Amino acid sequence: MLSFLPAPVRGFIAAFLLALNTLFWCLLLYIPALLKLAIPHTGFRLVCTRLIIWVSESWVACNTGWMKLTQGTRWHVKGDDKLKRESWYLVLSNHQSWVDIFAMQRVFNRKAPFLKFFLKKELIWVPVIGIAWWGLDFPFMKRYSKEYLTKHPEMRGKDMATTRKACEKFRTTPVSVMNFVEGTRYTPAKHASQKSPYQHLLKPKAGGVAFVLDAMGESIETLVDVTIVYPSGAPSFWDFLCGRVEEVYMVIDTVPIPAELRSQDEKQRGDVRGWVSSIWSAKDQRVAQMLKEVNDPV
Repeated sequence: MLSFLPAPVRGFIAAFLLALNTLFWCLLLYIPALLKLAIPHTGFRLVCTRLIIWVSESWVACNTGWMKLTQGTRWHVKGDDKLKRESWYLVLSNHQSWVDIFAMQRVFNRKAPFLKFFLKKELIWVPVIGIAWWGLDFPFMKRYSKEYLTKHPEMRGKDMATTRKACEKFRTTPVSVMNFVEGTRYTPAKHASQKSPYQHLLKPKAGGVAFVLDAMGESIETLVDVTIVYPSGAPSFWDFLCGRVEEVYMVIDTVPIPAELRSQDEKQRGDVRGWVSSIWSAKDQRVAQMLKEVNDPV
């Protein structure tokens, strides 16, 4: 471990290793991704998808390698033993820092299906990783504003139809669909401006969860509820690269999604908003308890 080096030096080394690791595995990923595009055979594309996932998991494993080399972070994780690779998950988590994504990838890697996000369609043009996201079958969404739909009512429902089509490929390959339901990273200023009813969290937005359940409700039966706590406060990504994050606490709770919430019949659909609010109330209490245990150990 390079703990003897000054923090900024470790940060530059970690950033270089991250960039090198990403470039190497992305270039390797392009091979099966382009083959999948060129050869429209279902069985062949399934093989390519599994190869792409293996490449992505290798990328995460190598990220874990440079983390161990450049950082001395102590990881305290509970509940990861309940994860299964051959499952379909909806993953919800509180969001404080871009570090959250790397922390979850490290913990979930090769224990659960690779984490995937719903992305805006425009992000496919992001250099290097845009094609990688496409190869990984990340669903690219085309969302229309209320104003646009008012002027073009014929486009109503098109975004959901497109997303459902994009999610059809998940029926043959297990997936963990990730959603930060707060919609943004937590800060005290955002917490105050929202007048959030929670002590440690922002208000959750149930629309994204409802969107996923509407598109994939028949496939996803399990919620993975992730709670992340940084006892020293939410770090910046640069702090993380520099090895200034001393401890990360993560609790993973795996529970069934109520059947009525997965119903494709809108009349029978349960109250997704109420369900998410109850999860967030319990999570707020969990964060408070985790912080209490860290700061006042028995």
